[in-house]
Amino acid sequence: MSNSSSGTGTSSKPRAASSQPSETSSKRKRGVFQKELQHMMYGFGDDPNPLPESVALMEDIAVEYVTELVHKAQDIGSQRGKLSVEDFLYLIRKDLSKLNRCTELLSMNEVLKQARKVFESEEFD
Repeated sequence: MSNSSSGTGTSSKPRAASSQPSETSSKRKRGVFQKELQHMMYGFGDDPNPLPESVALMEDIAVEYVTELVHKAQDIGSQRGKLSVEDFLYLIRKDLSKLNRCTELLSMNEVLKQARKVFESEEFD
């Protein structure tokens, strides 16, 4: 029963969902995010060792989401002639929790960059 319901959900997309994963998988190396996705799935309540098919499906969904997000950001950035972080933040602004998490991660990235600069400059002194 779960197989038919999951198949129905993907087939209702405007694009041909059945051809999309095969096109994507032929262009990229599959399984790159396998360990990370297994840990994330476990963190969200799945089995510590989820089925390989489930992990592959999650990878396909995640890669498709990120690819679409990048294409939309490129469309926004092309109006100005360059792609920026703000283009991505603009796209996810509707989901406040994602926006807050992104800004938190960007802020932490800046803190880490500054710490690395200080550490590297102290090494050469």
